[in-house]
Order: sequence, then structure tokens, then C-alpha cells
Amino acid sequence: MADSAAAAAAAAKPVPLLKDELDIVIPTIRNLDFLEMWRPFFEPYHLIIVQDGDPSKTIRVPEGFDYELYNRNDINKILGPKASCISFKDSACRCFGYMVSKKKYIYTIDDDCFVAKDPSGKMINALQQHIKNLLCPSTPFFFNTLYDPYTEGADFVRGYPFSLREGVPTAVSHGLWLNIPDYDAPTQLVKPLERNQRYVDAVLTIPKGTLFPMCGMNLAFDRELIGPAMYFGLMGDGQPIGRYDDMWAGWCIKVICDHMGLGVKTGLPYIWHSKASNPFVNLRKEYKGIFWQEEIIPFFQSAALPKDCTTVQKCYIELSKQVKDKLGKVDPYFDKLADAMITWIEAWDELNPPAGAAAKVPNGKAK
Repeated sequence: MADSAAAAAAAAKPVPLLKDELDIVIPTIRNLDFLEMWRPFFEPYHLIIVQDGDPSKTIRVPEGFDYELYNRNDINKILGPKASCISFKDSACRCFGYMVSKKKYIYTIDDDCFVAKDPSGKMINALQQHIKNLLCPSTPFFFNTLYDPYTEGADFVRGYPFSLREGVPTAVSHGLWLNIPDYDAPTQLVKPLERNQRYVDAVLTIPKGTLFPMCGMNLAFDRELIGPAMYFGLMGDGQPIGRYDDMWAGWCIKVICDHMGLGVKTGLPYIWHSKASNPFVNLRKEYKGIFWQEEIIPFFQSAALPKDCTTVQKCYIELSKQVKDKLGKVDPYFDKLADAMITWIEAWDELNPPAGAAAKVPNGKAK
């Protein structure tokens, strides 16, 4: 009788959304005890863990999770000389996980992010909300003042063009954070005790032609639509800049999404960001970027892609040429970054050949 009840309960348990179509990518240098809090939401999914730093260190993953783990030795073995495009000693290494995934969707989260609660005290299933965001269209061509019109209880407001109500495919879902805000070092220094306690129940499409500062610690995207552009750049060890990895990717993907007619959403879901990083360490990483972004952002605002850029790869290669031509004048670092962008696309195509072609490079080890 008890066995029958258990079987019935198991049969009645809903199948997690996109269970076999989504990978969770986590960059880390430490044991992943934080996964225990996420177990109810993450355990059904496959994890790709990208270990940063010392590859001889053993990373402990709680039992019950299905995962692959890649360290620097694995990255070097899989990519060979092209491994130079993957950052070292920086969370930008997470984009290697995007490259080796074979799923349609990616969710990436930092290991200092925990489950948040909504105003009613209910635990927020961030992954489920991201999936909802990605599966619903976006409206980048005309702003809906009632935010996401596809959300239950909302719709297109009076005056919204009927010809645009079908929307466009959503490529990126950008989530937010309660507790520790994602501030730059100068803001951290002047507001050391500030915490984000505002829960705004809204999702909106970022309009076409508008850039945004993308944060990579609570982010989901359609890998088939925009994956090749989700390169987090050259950051960390041996580079003159850090903490601009996700923002660089965000500027690139937004220009390409605008060109390709794809949508980017921001807002829900929230996670609980538990740990404030050291603002003095952050300042050392950011200080060149703080100056450079005054050149970088106008560059992306004026970037235009030709009509023959009909794939994400073609768009990204064209963008790399423009980076070299225009930002290379700002600092030689951008020449190096532009070359790395090309290397990234070459490596991506090797591991993700067109349908029917055989991959040139094997995937990494499974755990």
C-alpha cells in the first residue's frame, strides 16, 4: 500500500520545465555547498561546473547532482592553443561551460547566490521564472507601459500597435538580486552598508537601441539563438582589467540581438546575493574599465552590422573587426581582445559543428 502511494505521488509530481533542454553553468573556486539550498530547484537538471584557479584542488559537489566538472587542465586539453581565449582566475571562465554544453538553454549562477523569498515569504524558483521569460516573446520595438504583456494579469495597453503584438523570440533573461547590489567599486566605497530590499514584481523588454549593464550571476539565455555571442572576454590573470566580463558580453549580445530581431528581458527573478566583494580589490580590477567604458559604450551605441551578417557568428566576427579598428586606438588590450573574440568563435564552431557534421574536439569528462 505504501509502495503504491509512493508510486502515485511520484507519478503526480510535475516534470521540471525543460529538464532535458537546459544546463546550469557554475564557475567556482570552492566547494559547492550552496547547492543544498538550491536542491529542490536544481537537482533535476544537469550541471556544468567550471573550476577556476588551481586545477589540483578538489571541488566537492553535494551528492545527488548530475554534473560535469572542468578545470584548467581540461580546458587546455579540449581547446588546445585556442584555450587562450578562456580567462583564468576570473569568473569569466564560465563561458567555457556555454561552449561545451549541448543543450538549447543555459542558466548561470554564482556560488554566493542563494534562494531569495518574495514579499509573501515564499521561496523563489529563479530557474522556473527564467524559463518562463525565455519561452515568452519579447517586445523590443515598442515599449509596453504595463511591462511584460504576456504575464498573467497583464496585456498590451491601449495604443500598442497590433502589428507588433506577436513579439519576437527572447534570447536572454537577465535576473536581479536582493541584499548585496551589483555595484562598482566607487559606489561600494561610498555606500558600504547599502542593501537592496526592494522586490519589484516586473519583467520588461529592454528596447531596441538601448544598452544595459548585464550581470552574469543570475542569467539565462537561449544558447541556440545567441550562444556564440556569450563570450565573457579576456579578464583576470594576465589582463589589465576585471569585473567587466559579463558587461562586455551584454553589450555585444544586445547589439547582435537588435540586429537579428531578438529580445532581451530584465527583472524577475531575484536571487539572494549573500557576499559583498572587497571594494579595494574590485577597484584594482575595475579602474581602467571605469575610464575605458566612456569610450566603449559610445562605440557599442554607434555599432552597426551589415545586412549580410545573417548569423550570430558572422555578427560577432564583424563586431570583433570593429573593436580592433575603433577600440584598438584606446588601448592595445582591445587588439588582443578582438583576436580572442575570433578565437572564441573558431573554438565554438569546432565544438558545435553544423547539424550532420562530426565534432572535431571531444567533450570533457563526465562525473
